[in-house]
Amino acid sequence: MITKGINFPPAMKRVMSKLPLMIDCQEFETFIIAYFDDELTPRQRLIFNMHLRVCRECREYLRAYQASMTLARASAASAETELPELPEDLIVAVVDALSDGDGPDRDS
Repeated sequence: MITKGINFPPAMKRVMSKLPLMIDCQEFETFIIAYFDDELTPRQRLIFNMHLRVCRECREYLRAYQASMTLARASAASAETELPELPEDLIVAVVDALSDGDGPDRDS
């Protein structure tokens, strides 16, 4: 019986990946987007979860991937909020500073 959280040695993982309903780490990666979009068939979900039970690295990868997706969604949500209008005097001051030679060369 496979127990959640067991860290099998690489040689054992290679043997287990040859068993029916088992996939290797590279195949596991192809399932991730469908997993998060809840598009896996029941059989694919079973295969996905079986790999997670035996592979610590893929569990860590899945957690990191999920954290990245959460941050990306939060970033996209904050980017949708409108930025405040800049004061006209600030815009004029920046343009003046750039045109006085303190900024990048515009002729290049």
